[in-house]
Amino acid sequence: MSGLFSVEGKVVVVTGGSRGIGLMIARGFVEAGARVYISSRNAEVCREVEAELSKSGACVAIPADLATEAGCRELTAALESREERVHVLVNNAGANWGAPFAEYPDNAFDKVFALNVKGVFNLTRCMTPLLKRAATDGDPARVINIGSIDGLQAPTLETYAYSSSKAAVHHLTRVLAHRLAGSRITVNAIAPGPFESKMMAATLKQFGDSIAASCPLGRIGRPDDMAGTAIFLASRAGSYLTGTVIPVDGGISTRHG
Repeated sequence: MSGLFSVEGKVVVVTGGSRGIGLMIARGFVEAGARVYISSRNAEVCREVEAELSKSGACVAIPADLATEAGCRELTAALESREERVHVLVNNAGANWGAPFAEYPDNAFDKVFALNVKGVFNLTRCMTPLLKRAATDGDPARVINIGSIDGLQAPTLETYAYSSSKAAVHHLTRVLAHRLAGSRITVNAIAPGPFESKMMAATLKQFGDSIAASCPLGRIGRPDDMAGTAIFLASRAGSYLTGTVIPVDGGISTRHG
């Protein structure tokens, strides 16, 4: 059992790693001894988080716009100049858009799907050679996509593009798992419920108590809940899982399926 959950020394890339769920995951990997690269569009925030997490371990920021294929290629090239291989890619960068049904703009789907779905596909494809170099029979390389329970059930809020995109991420996870298994790369998804994040801040401020009350475990998700699941998937303990979508939601999706 020694080292079963260890990720020490692994090279981990976390997109959208400067805030919210991405930051929770990045911090967890840094504190667990991985060498972590974070990326987001905001270079200034990226550098601030790099400085903060570097106090606990190895963290490097590489800003990039992953809503475009060019941005995915640029991030990959920057990583290739620094690393021979990448053991874990966490596709967390995402966008949301809420508006009433009758007023929902067409370009909301373009913006949200470009980052949430195409970005996941493009970056995974670009980084596959780096992941292949890290993969072994006993310890595959890992892709961890961040979906949402809103992709498993109809959301309460009017986030049509977001919830649809996360359902697409869940299915893309299964497709990529099948495609990349022969390259010794596993692909799994985490579907978070409510967590303290910038995307959820306004919702939790207004409805936090009722959301917690509706959760079978009676609370909002904590950073360790998210980091722990990602570390499990990236460790030897998770090496035989691929094509799975894991709800990390305190049981909410069991009541609204």
